[in-house]
Amino acid sequence: MFTGIVQGVAKVVAVRELEDFRVHVVEMPPSMREGLEIGASVAHNGVCLTVTAIEGDNVSFDLMRETLRLTNLGAVTQGQCVNIERAARFGDEIGGHAMSGHIISMADVVAIEEAPHNRRLWFSLPERLGRFVFEKGYIGVDGISLTIGDVRPAEGGVEFSVNLIPETLSRTTLQNRVPGDQVNIEIDPQTQVIVETVERVLAQQSGAQ
Repeated sequence: MFTGIVQGVAKVVAVRELEDFRVHVVEMPPSMREGLEIGASVAHNGVCLTVTAIEGDNVSFDLMRETLRLTNLGAVTQGQCVNIERAARFGDEIGGHAMSGHIISMADVVAIEEAPHNRRLWFSLPERLGRFVFEKGYIGVDGISLTIGDVRPAEGGVEFSVNLIPETLSRTTLQNRVPGDQVNIEIDPQTQVIVETVERVLAQQSGAQ
């Protein structure tokens, strides 16, 4: 489990491409590697990955075909950075919200609004996911636990905004996002369960009439 509180960014120092498979190696400082072992879970842009090798500061991870299809990690190149979060441990402070590291979709950055001391980003989602997006609800964007600001209808789906404080911008890759970029999205699991349960109950009631 993860909390969506990104611990920092790590540079991808090597990428090895195979058929429907990728190994990428990130440089993790000692503060991020403390106690890290092969087999541990580390989220990259919100994607739960398993440590496969540790060589000094360099830590390797395998990306399977489904990960490459569903997330933006397949487009990451050597020299770029990813958001990093170690798996939560018992006793850790939960500053964000519970996240699984399982990405449900990608979203396009459609607009950026600048203001003193903060920035608002707008993202688009397909209609099938729009029913899970509510004002003041939780959402995971590239592994960052964020509160949804506004929601508005858009062609083929919905658009939603998040407001970013300087601390979030300084610690994550969202500071470099521009319109047209794609980010990884994890829907709040509790919201998803509630919405799907209500839909199922209403469908059963409708069918019984």
